Order: sequence, then structure tokens, then C-alpha cells
Amino acid sequence: MGDLAAETPGSYTELSQQGKLALRHRALTTDHGLARVALHNPITETRGASRFAFLFDAIEPAGRIIRMNTRIISALIALVAIAFITSIASAQTPASQPSVPPTTVTSPVVSAPATTTASPNEAEMMKQMMELAKLTENHKLLADLAGSWSTSVKMMEPGQEPSVSKGNVTYKSIMNGRYFIGDHAGSMKMPGADGKMKDFAFKGMSIDGYDNVKQKFTSSWMDNMGTGIMTMEGTYDPATKTFTYTGEMEMPPGMKTPVRAVVKITDKNHHTFEWYENRGGQEMKTLEINYTRKK
Repeated sequence: MGDLAAETPGSYTELSQQGKLALRHRALTTDHGLARVALHNPITETRGASRFAFLFDAIEPAGRIIRMNTRIISALIALVAIAFITSIASAQTPASQPSVPPTTVTSPVVSAPATTTASPNEAEMMKQMMELAKLTENHKLLADLAGSWSTSVKMMEPGQEPSVSKGNVTYKSIMNGRYFIGDHAGSMKMPGADGKMKDFAFKGMSIDGYDNVKQKFTSSWMDNMGTGIMTMEGTYDPATKTFTYTGEMEMPPGMKTPVRAVVKITDKNHHTFEWYENRGGQEMKTLEINYTRKK
């Protein structure tokens, strides 16, 4: 602006048309709004060129100051934002725990035996299976019951006289003495459709064995009075020569009753069978069968 004042003639009215246009163009390019207002409202009275030039020289530094202040304010806003974000991050970061010197635990080195493997190989598995398939003394105990027997059956219900019937059973071994099938038959009194007691031909089948894997005696039962197969597991007491089996029977659907069967060996030609049911938490005997070997 100072250069424009030096080059301006004595008054604004004395300026040539070209000078006036140059002066107006320079004012239009000024960033400050006061210069625009001055040009949109031209001075009509005569003033000294130095006074007019002073006005433009004063406006331009003011624009520079405003631009500088704007940059400073923007920088301050950015710094405040950064500080705010940093404070939030610091608040969310858990407090650092005091450093603990690392502890070194020395474990003894144990070398695995050279013969240890993760699982047995096929040869070892086959050898084990062959051993488990062999007959034992427990299978011989069941073999002593093979043959034909006459039975005397007594059925009991609380508050009633026992019902007595006769029958017979034949036990025979299968699969080289691994299992024993019992073919049971008898006749008993059962209520008919009209509620009257009638003779009923009873048929049943049992399969007994000894499981070398479980080390348990096993017994399954089915008959013509139902469609289910009941399974039981048991043990043998050599001191009393008694087999004891336990299991569950489900007569009405969803109602399972714990049961226990006891087979007592009297001698080679006689033994007894007792059946117990758990009714309401109390065990009671509901069946007794006496076996006599047929000659």
C-alpha cells in the first residue's frame, strides 16, 4: 500500500482513469471486508492521496493479524482436542501394576520310558481281547445249573394269600459255554377280561452270562406277558453260594421300580429264586421259585 501512495498524484480526482482502475482492483483483492465497503461507497470529496493510501496501508496489516490469529486459534483448538482425547484414553486404561520380577520355575526333566506308547498297538489289543474271551470259573458256576428242572412257583401280594403254580425250565449252554439260555414254561391263574381268574399258559426266556470286561454276572429276561427285555447285573458270594442281581423294571410307562433277584444254591440238584421289588421305598418279596433237578 505504501508504494501505491508514493505513486499517487496530489488528489484522488487528479488520478488518471488508468490509475483509478488500478487502485480499485487492488482494493478488491484485499481480504478484509472494510476495503470492500470502502470501494462500494467511493469517496466523492477531495482528499489527499496520502490519506487514502494510509487507509489501505492500515487495512492490510489488520488482515494479516486476523489471519495469524485464526491460525493460532485453530492450533489451540487442535491441542485442546488432543489433550481431551488423551485424558479419556488415560481414564479407560487400567492402572499399571507394580512390576514383579519374573519367577523361574525349574522342573525336573523326566525322560519317558522307551517302551511307553500313547496307545496299545494292534498286537497288544488282540492279545487282550483273546484273554477277555476266555472262560473263567464264573462261567463254570453257571454251567452247574444246566439241565432240566421242575419248578414250584409262589406269587405273593400284600394282604392276599400266595398263588401257587407248577412249571419247568431247561437251561442249556450256547457259544461253548459263554452264555446259558433258560426256556421257562408254566401255568398260572390270571384275571381274564371279565375279571374272573383263569388258567394262563406262561412262557419266558432268560439269557445268563459273565462279562469279563465289567466283571459282573449279567442276566436278561423276556416273556409273553410283555414286550420289553429286562437286564440285570450281579455278583456271586462263594461263602453263601448266592447270586445277587439288581436292576429296574418299568411296568407302567415312566414308572421304574428297583428290583433285586437272589439265587441260592442249595446243592447240585436244588436251588431257589427270590424276587424283591421296591414299593414306596420299602422292599418286599413278591415271588419265590423252588427248583428241583429232573432225573
